[in-house]
Amino acid sequence: MLGYFRLLLTWLAHSDRVGITAMRIAIAVVFLWIGALKFAPYEADSITPFVANSPVMSSFYKHPTDYKAHLTREGELNPADRAWQAANDTYAFSNGLGTVEVAIGLLTLVGLVSRRWGLLGATLALLTPFVTLSFLVTTPDAWVPALGDAQHGFPYLSGAGRLVLKDVLLMAGAWLVMADSARAFLATWVSSAPSRGRTDWSLQGAAMPINAEGRRHDQALQGHH
Repeated sequence: MLGYFRLLLTWLAHSDRVGITAMRIAIAVVFLWIGALKFAPYEADSITPFVANSPVMSSFYKHPTDYKAHLTREGELNPADRAWQAANDTYAFSNGLGTVEVAIGLLTLVGLVSRRWGLLGATLALLTPFVTLSFLVTTPDAWVPALGDAQHGFPYLSGAGRLVLKDVLLMAGAWLVMADSARAFLATWVSSAPSRGRTDWSLQGAAMPINAEGRRHDQALQGHH
C-alpha cells in the first residue's frame, strides 16, 4: 500500500504539465461561458451595479445613477425595467463586454496549439481580474448593507462581493498560464535563432572572393601548393 501511495505522489510531483493544461482549459471555459451569457438580458442586468459605480465604465451607461430603481432578480421579467435597461445602453455594453470575454477565452484555448496567441490570451486573462477586483472598492453593493444586522460593511462580502473575490484565483491561474506560454515562446525563439558560430562562419564565407572557376580564393591557393 505504501508503495502505491509513493507512486501516486511521484506522479503528482511530475504532473505540473497536466495542471497547466487543465488551468488553461478552465480559464477558457470561464471566459467563453460567462462571455456568452453576457448576451442574455438577465446577465447584463446583474452587472449593472458594478458598471454603474465604476468611475471608468459608468460612462457607457446613459443613466448610471438611476440603476437601483430598475434592478430585477434573475429570472424575473419586468417589461418596464427591461425597456429602461435597453434605453440605458445596458445591453449594448454587455454585448461588447461579452465579445471581449469570448475572444479572451478563445485566445487562451488556442494557446494549446499556438504559443504566441496563447501568450496574448493569458495576458488578457491576467489583466481582467484587476478590473473586476477593483469593484470591491467602487461598488457599495459588494458589501452587506446596514439593514439592522450587526454584520455589515467591510469585511462582510455580499453575494456580489463573494463572486468578485473569486477572481483572485483566476488571476493566479492566468499568471501560471502566462508564464508557461512565455517559457514555451522563448524556447521556440531560441531554437529557431542561428547559433553564433554558424553565423560567423556564414559571414566569413560570404566575404571570400570567388575566382573564375567558381572556387573560393582560399581553395584556389591550396590548389597551387
